[in-house]
Amino acid sequence: MASSLFMQFLDATILTTALPYIGKSLDVPTNSLSLTVSIYFITMAIFIPLSGWIAKRIGKKNAWMLATSLFVLSSLGDAVAPTFSFLLISRFVQGFAGSLMTPTARLIMLEKTPSNQLLKMANYLVWPALIAPAIAPMLGGFIVKYLSWQWIFLLNIPIGLIAVIIGNKLIEKDDNKIRSKFDLLGFIEIAMSSGLILIGAEIATYGKYLWTLSSILVIIGLLMILLVGYHLSKTKEPLFEIKALKVSSFRIYQTGGTFLWLSVGALPYLLTIYLQTVFHWSALTAGYYVIFVFIGNIGIKPFTNMIIKAIKYKWSLILALITVAVSTALIALVRPNTSGIIIALLALLSGCGRSLALTCYNAVTFSEIPMNERNSANTLSSVLQTMAQGLGVSLISVIVSALSTFVSVNIAYEYGFIFLGILMIYPIIEVLIQPKDFGFKAL
Repeated sequence: MASSLFMQFLDATILTTALPYIGKSLDVPTNSLSLTVSIYFITMAIFIPLSGWIAKRIGKKNAWMLATSLFVLSSLGDAVAPTFSFLLISRFVQGFAGSLMTPTARLIMLEKTPSNQLLKMANYLVWPALIAPAIAPMLGGFIVKYLSWQWIFLLNIPIGLIAVIIGNKLIEKDDNKIRSKFDLLGFIEIAMSSGLILIGAEIATYGKYLWTLSSILVIIGLLMILLVGYHLSKTKEPLFEIKALKVSSFRIYQTGGTFLWLSVGALPYLLTIYLQTVFHWSALTAGYYVIFVFIGNIGIKPFTNMIIKAIKYKWSLILALITVAVSTALIALVRPNTSGIIIALLALLSGCGRSLALTCYNAVTFSEIPMNERNSANTLSSVLQTMAQGLGVSLISVIVSALSTFVSVNIAYEYGFIFLGILMIYPIIEVLIQPKDFGFKAL
């Protein structure tokens, strides 16, 4: 399951490095290339709400096998795309496959895991989310320099095929399929809401002359969330239940955790672009420093359980979130003549904080959710997580673009890192007001 999650997270981030090469190969204007990234996230956000219903309808194993196989086939389609239009259609199919593959993989793990084992399982589930964005810039830079952009997609084929073969043998077949009524109205409302928010955020990156239209779309999308909440709480057979939001240990991951995901999605991208644009380093050289985020993710792992058991979830989360905030904001002080060791150390500390925070969040978020409610809770969590990932890059791009109208580009990037650090203030406050025994069921 973790290997399929890794494949999806890697594919969502590695493509940024290859966009200029794809543009030259397919003769596409630079300002249109971001569509290959945004269409993937938008499609995922729209169709993720279907994942829980499909998993109940055809079985979790069948749903995951189908989604992973389709992800592999669409990756091949991306690689052999003769035109930009073909590539966009293939990316749409890939986004649909990812919308079913990722939540179903998590659900298979969650429904097999007792609450007191969630900490151990969270360590496995969080790795793909942390490793993939961190290694993507360097891996992407290596591929486009020594191979070709097509290999970015071809890389998914062996990973996906191995996952399907092993998964087919290891995953138990679930025969208790549930033929529930499909909540079409709920799906349309959720699709429109998430689609408007992500499309609005994407439009904003094309220039300030579109910011008014972008703001209108995002505001309408946010207002529609209220309509979605009302519908899901009142209808007899909703697409998924939202009563898990009443549980504080689950709710804080959907609120404060969303702010963390915005930073997690944006930092590797911003640091890579900053080192290339301001420092004029190559994509591969920039990737070498971003890889220290990944080293921090791994370096903290042997101590994660020890830290959590020693100071419990509440203070572990606060420590992690403060580390993320401070290390990210301090990158604003980095200059071209700054020692590479300092840049690497800040990236390393950011990786440590991200890893510890996401392990805590993933362990506690389902700890008080009954097994029979984890399908709906997982679907809701996946929708919000995907939207935060998709919004991360768009949000920081708009912030830097807006700031550059008042200050130089260099300073705008520096303020961008400070902004990502400030985002951590809300989740820190949210965790501070939690009781001392917060998350004890997951220990």
